[in-house]
Amino acid sequence: MPDHDFEQLTAINPADIRLSAMDLLARREHSRRELKQKLKKRFADETLIDEQLDRLSEENLQSDRRFAESFLRQRISRGHGPMRIRQEMRQRGISDGEIGAAMDAETPDWQSLAELTYRRKFGELPAQDLREKSRRNRFMQYRGYSMDHYQHLLGDS
Repeated sequence: MPDHDFEQLTAINPADIRLSAMDLLARREHSRRELKQKLKKRFADETLIDEQLDRLSEENLQSDRRFAESFLRQRISRGHGPMRIRQEMRQRGISDGEIGAAMDAETPDWQSLAELTYRRKFGELPAQDLREKSRRNRFMQYRGYSMDHYQHLLGDS
């Protein structure tokens, strides 16, 4: 079989890339970086992938801002704090500007959310010793809250 026939068999159709991207977006919002990573696993032509992602963005079918707002709401409902959410968004390719815009649009009360997360995990009883207090502190830090958000919950024990 001549080489040019093989190239025709393996040629990538831009419509296939678009369809795959739209299938992914139909399930949930994706950042551009996430979509590109997933599409690169199926399609070898990065230029065509970028072209289709540009089209989807222009048509507002893919939006990093919409993704950031959706992601923020989802992570808040899971009890995550602002530092962790910011870090996870950056890992997904969201710019600091988009992250800030999403945070401004949602205006979460981090202090109240930290208290809710803390109470769900530990209840109303105060920490009995320094070891337990440290464990609770690590949990809240892991969740992405700053000491300002939850320090008053640790008590003076």
